[in-house]
Amino acid sequence: MSRSTRLLSRAAFTTLALSLSIAGGVTHAAGPADTAGKKAATAPAAAPWVQVDSAWVRPMVPGQTATGGFMVLTARQALTLEGFSMTRAGVPELHEMTMDGQVMRMRAISSLALPAGQAVVLRPGGHHLMLTQLQESLKAGDVLSLTLKLRTADGQAVTQTVNVPVRAHMMMPANGAGTPAPMQPGSGGHHHHGMSH
Repeated sequence: MSRSTRLLSRAAFTTLALSLSIAGGVTHAAGPADTAGKKAATAPAAAPWVQVDSAWVRPMVPGQTATGGFMVLTARQALTLEGFSMTRAGVPELHEMTMDGQVMRMRAISSLALPAGQAVVLRPGGHHLMLTQLQESLKAGDVLSLTLKLRTADGQAVTQTVNVPVRAHMMMPANGAGTPAPMQPGSGGHHHHGMSH
């Protein structure tokens, strides 16, 4: 083969390789880094401890320093709600309201059982989250970040953060499940937080 033929063949080969590279025709075997990247991209996110539905916090009126938080909690395993924390300055508590004769009384409780798969409704006039000694007023349209403090059946402490809108009312299940009932300001469980505990 003549020298000019060899030079022509080498130039043709270089041109062909460049064309394949530009067209995406050059491939490589997937290494450990590629495999790990694909697994990380497709790994499912961890399921939350509790499914939270119909969450809302009641707006505050001028001069008020406390309000209530309400939601429906459905745990995927048996849990105990031991409290919550919030991003706003104040004192968070778990509360319940019960009838004492003809008087509705509210008191703080240390915990609330969340049976596996069962909807537990935190509602006006019943169990609810109490936000007291708030230094800033909460108005409709605000979003409050709450962190639920939970404990598993084997004693493990876990948390779950929930972003809760501040709004005047929310459709809530009537009895833990089933037909929702609207909670309007001043109706049903609307209560003054200065009542007897």
